Amino acid sequence: MSFRNESGFGKLTLLCIAGIAAFVLAACGEKGGTNSNLIVVEEKEKREIYLFSPMEKTEANVENVARSAADKTIMLAEERLDVNVRYVTYTAEDYQDKTYDDVTLDRARNNMDDIYLLNPDTISKLAKEGKLRDLSDLDCVENLRDVVKAANVVDGKLVAIPQEVVAYGLFINKDMFDKYNLSLPQTPDDFLECCRVFKENGIETPVGANRWWLETFVLAQAYADLYNGGNTEAEIAALNSGESKYSDYMRPGFEFLQEMIDKGYVDAQKANMSEAIEGEGEDFLAQKTPIVMAYWGAANTETAYGNTDFEMLVIGFPSSRGQMPVMSMTGFGIGVDAEHGEDASAVLDAMLSDEALQIYAETNRVISPSKNVEVECVPALKPLNDRIQDNVYVLGANAGMDVEQWGNTCLIVRDLLGGATVDECMAEFDRLQEEALKK
Repeated sequence: MSFRNESGFGKLTLLCIAGIAAFVLAACGEKGGTNSNLIVVEEKEKREIYLFSPMEKTEANVENVARSAADKTIMLAEERLDVNVRYVTYTAEDYQDKTYDDVTLDRARNNMDDIYLLNPDTISKLAKEGKLRDLSDLDCVENLRDVVKAANVVDGKLVAIPQEVVAYGLFINKDMFDKYNLSLPQTPDDFLECCRVFKENGIETPVGANRWWLETFVLAQAYADLYNGGNTEAEIAALNSGESKYSDYMRPGFEFLQEMIDKGYVDAQKANMSEAIEGEGEDFLAQKTPIVMAYWGAANTETAYGNTDFEMLVIGFPSSRGQMPVMSMTGFGIGVDAEHGEDASAVLDAMLSDEALQIYAETNRVISPSKNVEVECVPALKPLNDRIQDNVYVLGANAGMDVEQWGNTCLIVRDLLGGATVDECMAEFDRLQEEALKK
């Protein structure tokens, strides 16, 4: 579930999270700080646990399904443990505000909350700083999928656990593809050809983009072979040792994005200032733009793309191995010195039990982190789900890589959008790798 406001996993413009019955805009005292974007939800006096998460901006009278699902799991934990979970939330008003990730890092480093909903790059940073508890002893861990553990283990510690596995894909207006007799793209060349046809038929910008999720194109192309070629561990070991270069993996994807920008298939200036979905969603729903990128849950809820006036399909990103889902995970972590650490661990264990995850998955119709929980996806998601069920995907974040992927790739893509050359972007990956090798 991407919700980035600064780098999806990006940085987070929220697209999911915890349900809130009433909001009280106020200074938050010791826990909430003084930032006017922060909101604390008051509860009755019991043992209290503070949970910091993003808050999605929604239209009035529109149900936020993702938030309701998370809230149900928190209510289950509250009733089971006789505690109150107090929400502290933040969302940037526009692209000039502090990002959710910036605020999260500050709050976690200063031990201001107990539980944090974290993006992949934030998980990596805080874990390497020793700021997150090891969750390996929670009962729910026994039921987690291997891919969840792989993405969230740092230095042998499981530092975060999600309520859903987030799969990113291309949201396609199938009616517009049919109008111009276009097959759904498999490879980067296929995709560029589709964009050419749309452009020549008067569609000004074939691809609606924002400043967070263009990295998905890059990651799909960079790591299609690494994750699907049967040699994953050895290739990651070669990257971590410096034998292989991240820039060599990344270059084709950045050259692809540069070609899209040069040919006007993506509006780089608009993308660099647009929040996720808010930046391109209106044109997609109005059928002015045939292609956008988003996460799995955006196909399920009416606050995003779950109720279109056209046939929509969600497919993987173009790669050398065909349509490629990109999978990433937000995760709940607990501060290593959390004031209410034991209670927070018990709450998280209850929220992530199979019972709670079944409620969450059935409400949101998402991929569960538990291997015991399965739900049927909506028809639009079937092409993406078929690939995932065949174990074809790329991880957008992998704690086993010494250079964090999701956030760094997003930020370097934004450099490209701002006018940096592909060579300059590759030099930044080389710098990050050299920095990691020195540690």
